[in-house]
Amino acid sequence: MKEFKYVITDPEGIHARPAGILVKQAAGYESAIKIAKGEKSADAKRIFGVMGLGVKTGEEVTVSAEGADEDKAITELEAFFKENL
Repeated sequence: MKEFKYVITDPEGIHARPAGILVKQAAGYESAIKIAKGEKSADAKRIFGVMGLGVKTGEEVTVSAEGADEDKAITELEAFFKENL
């Protein structure tokens, strides 16, 4: 399993538009992709799970990938977060 931590810088936090884009990005990987905030975690391939975390600006999330393409997934997702969130 690979993971990274990221502090959200988007002024709106993870709202509907970036959450939708994140879900599409995560769906492109064979690996299981999880996003966690504090004690709560969600499947990053499910929009309601991502939105249910209620991530706000300045909060830290942990993104993890586990599976056959975890190295590729974690590298690309980290770049995605830096560009979009």
